[in-house]
Parts: sequence; structure tokens; C-alpha cells
Amino acid sequence: MNEVETGAGADEPKGSLFAIALLAPLAGALAGVLGALFRAGLDKADTLRGSVIAAAHGVPLLGFLGIVLMVAMAAALAAFLVQRFAREASGSGIPHVELVLRGQAEQGTLRLIPVKFFGGWLAIGSGLALGREGPSVQMGATLAHLIGKWFRCDWDDCRMLLAAGAGAGLATAFNAPLAGAIFVLEELVRRFETRIAIAALAASGTAIGVARVILGDQLDFPIAPVAAVPLAGLPLYVVFGILTGLVAVAYNRIILGAMDAVGAMKALPVPARAALIGAAVGALAFLAPSLVGGGDALTAQALAGSGTLGIVLLLLAVRFLLGAISYAAGTPGGLFAPMLVIGAELGLAMGLVVAGLFPTLGLDPRGFALVGMAAFFAGVVRSPLTGLILAVEMTGSTTLLVPMLIATFVAMLVPAMAGSPPIYDSLRERAQKAPPGALKR
Repeated sequence: MNEVETGAGADEPKGSLFAIALLAPLAGALAGVLGALFRAGLDKADTLRGSVIAAAHGVPLLGFLGIVLMVAMAAALAAFLVQRFAREASGSGIPHVELVLRGQAEQGTLRLIPVKFFGGWLAIGSGLALGREGPSVQMGATLAHLIGKWFRCDWDDCRMLLAAGAGAGLATAFNAPLAGAIFVLEELVRRFETRIAIAALAASGTAIGVARVILGDQLDFPIAPVAAVPLAGLPLYVVFGILTGLVAVAYNRIILGAMDAVGAMKALPVPARAALIGAAVGALAFLAPSLVGGGDALTAQALAGSGTLGIVLLLLAVRFLLGAISYAAGTPGGLFAPMLVIGAELGLAMGLVVAGLFPTLGLDPRGFALVGMAAFFAGVVRSPLTGLILAVEMTGSTTLLVPMLIATFVAMLVPAMAGSPPIYDSLRERAQKAPPGALKR
């Protein structure tokens, strides 16, 4: 199957719309249950990790060695599960989903789901700076595709369900149903197809309904109201967009560079490489527990405007490096949540600088943090609508749509002019070029 072209047309695949209308909500409901359980498991793992580290501080030397060993073993086991049972479960899984949709890779079997679930739980739960959305997207896509096969759907219908299940997984991961549906059209298939839109909306809506029964109905990052930006303040968001675009270029390069560096350690098996990365993360976890893991707490702090400029810049630098190193470990785990942390911290840093230089404008630093989430996502992934809607749905704030649009536009323009491809395009090309049996992320 050739790569899907941009644009809608009358030549969309013909299949049973009735079957899609029935099966997409079913796939969404099951993806919602699976994603909610995964997310709840990660919350428990975060709590457990914090308790273990706190206890380890009571015996400093042994405690430090114990935490380093614990995270190293968890990362190694996660990488082993991938290598032994489902290599397509490595990394975020989104590039693999895109390849399957284009007919350029085989869809994973049922065993991908437990590998992604438990491998992701081990990796993210132990402290690697990875996102929950990657596993949720790939598990949702795999589950939906299997449902299509179980009901003897043809390829076109299985493709619709695969895309819809991926969107349902993203919706569940971030409690953002519209972002999940838009992600399907904007990133996965890159065109508007009526049948895929119907399937994506049905699956994402059902997934959220089920997930909220399990997890509750609340915003991921509730924030106090942020005042609208005056006209005189808008040019500063253009500057911020330029800065964000440059950081996005650097982030994409450092992710790929980290993967190259780890891949060059050919004398070591993949689990051993993951163990080395896990040991480094474990050392950081012992010294600064709040800096590791998916990073939701850091994003929330940035959106609350917490921290001095020096501290915010330090957090930004650490998470910038930690995200790339963690992804290179080859364990299950996504890029979205770490990107939201970096975007929010980058925005808060900009906001604090602006507040100091231009106090008469009355610009709230928290506004830059919120805009940074959407702009940095767009700069890295090049899916602006998904980033914009994701930021709005996660925070419930709509007062900054104009500066958000400005910064996002510029943050996309800079990498495009620099010739820096979107991160998932780069990862997908690597997966296609990898030799048979190689690690694909």
C-alpha cells in the first residue's frame, strides 16, 4: 500500500460504514480501559518510586546503590521484553503504527500489548523520562486492528480501526478526546477521510467516557485564569516562536544523536545498554527524585509559574538531555509527555525574562508556559492542530489562542526553513532502513 497522500477525494476506500460505526466504539472502549489501567499503574509506580527513594535516603550509600541497581534492572528488563517478544514495541510505537497504516510494516500480534504495557510500566515507572501516550497509542491501535481481524473485516476497515484505536489511546493518555481524533487525521493518515474521521471520533469519545469512569473526570493541568495578551505583547510571542523552533530543531537532533550513540555500542546487547542508561537515571532519581519520570508534576509547576529563572533553566537543561537519553534506551515509552515538560519550562523561562524586561506589559509568565506546550510540540512533531487542542484540553484555558497560534506558526516555520524533518518522519525512516530483526522505534 502506498503512502497516503494529502487531500480528500471521492476515491476514499469503500468499506462497511455500518461495521465501522459498530466496531470503532467497541475498540475505543477497550482502548480506554487498557489506557486507563496503564495510566493508573504508572501513577502507582510514581508513588512507589518516591517512597522507595525516600526510604533509601535513610542509608545513603547503600540506598544510592540500591536505587541505581533498581532502575538499571527495570530498564534492562523492559528492553529484554521488547527484544525477546515484540521488537516493534520499542520506543513510542507511533512510527510503527504509521508504517502499518501505509502498508509498509506488519501489524503486531496480540503479545505486543502485554510487552508494551509491562515494558512501559517498568521503564516509565522506574524513572525514565518517557511518555505514557506512546504505549497507549500503540496498544490502542493493535487492539483495534485485532478486533477488525476477529470480525473478519477487510483491510480498509481494519485500517480505519487501527487509526481510530491509536487516537483513542492518545485521548485516554491525556484526557483529550478531540486531540486524539485530530492526531489521527493530522499525523497518522495526513488527510481528511470521512470514514476515518467518523471512526476516530467514535473511538476517542468512547475511550474517554470509559476512562473517566475509571480515572475520574478532571483536567490534567488545571490552571488559574490567565489574562488575555495585549496587542503590544504579541510581538514577544513571535520571538518566543523563533526560540521554540530553534530548540525543537536541537531536540530532534539530540534524540537521533543519542540513538546513534547507544546503537554504536554493538559489543553490548540491547538490555545491557538500557541498564547503563537506567543506572544513570537511577543516580539522578536518588539525587533529585522530582526530575525523573514522565514529568507531569514538572509541567504542572511550570504552568503554576513556580521557580526562579535559574532553577527553571536548570530543569529545562536536565529534562532536555534526559528525554533524549531515556528514549535511546530502546524500552517502550513515548515522546509527548517529555515534550510538554520542555515546552512548559521553556515558556516559563521566557515569561520570567519578559516579566523582568517589560513589566509594564503585564504579561503573565504562566501564559508563555501554556503557549510553550503547544508551540514546542508543533516544532518537534509538526502537527500544530494536535498540539493546540492538546494544550487547551489539558488545561481548560482558551484565553491565549491568538498568541498560541502565533508562536505555533513561527515554531513550525523555523524547523521547516532549517530543513529539520519532523521527529516521527525521522524515526519512521530509520525503522524502514533498519535490517531485519533490528530494533525499530
